[in-house]
This record gives sequence, structure tokens and C-alpha cells, in this order.
Amino acid sequence: MDDVLEKYPTAYNESMNTVLGQEVIRYNRLLSLMAIMLKNVQKALKGEVVMSEDLDNLAASMFNNQVPGAFSKVGFLSLKPLSSWINDLNERIGFLTKWIEHSMPPAYWLSGFFFPQAFFTGAL
Repeated sequence: MDDVLEKYPTAYNESMNTVLGQEVIRYNRLLSLMAIMLKNVQKALKGEVVMSEDLDNLAASMFNNQVPGAFSKVGFLSLKPLSSWINDLNERIGFLTKWIEHSMPPAYWLSGFFFPQAFFTGAL
């Protein structure tokens, strides 16, 4: 996050830097939660930790190809099944990574943002 803010500082004349910073924060929060919960569900399935209700719900959702509720709470809006949601997540992360590593894109994938409706309502 610090590298992103250093490379793309918040500036009055470049509002998309603020959007990039907000998106990175949101996706980092989602990816951190996913990493922790997926490691814990693996441990629970091996019997290394107690299977909590949250972990059981995560495992059941994954088995049924549904986005787990814990991911939906902090993730982007989507009605896709889990497999398509993961593909979409990878594309969104790829879009942001390309933006960070190369420079601002010539065009923005509006639906790839967490809250694309903010662009159309002027909430940004």
C-alpha cells in the first residue's frame, strides 16, 4: 500500500489516484480475509484446529460453488457462482496490478471497481 501511495499520491489534479488507493485497500482486505479463512479451513479439515461455524459455512459454500458469506461481506457485489467469482477476482486484481506497475490505463474497467455505481452518481 505504501508503494502505491508513493507512486500515485493523492492529488487534486489526479483524482483517480485516490480511487486506486481505495481499491487497493479494499482488495487487500478481501485477499487477507480469504487467505486466513482458507488456511484455517484446511487446518480444520485435517483436524489441526476446531471446525467453527464460520469455517463449516465456508467449506459448505465452496462445496456448493457459492461465494462464502464471509467473502461477500467484504468483497465486491456479484451474483456469480464461486468459480466465476474467482475468475472475476483474478481479472480485477490483474487490472489493478497492471495499473500500478505500468501507469494509468487509457481506459478504465468501471465494473471492475468495488463500487462502480459511485462513478455514475457522483459519489466519488
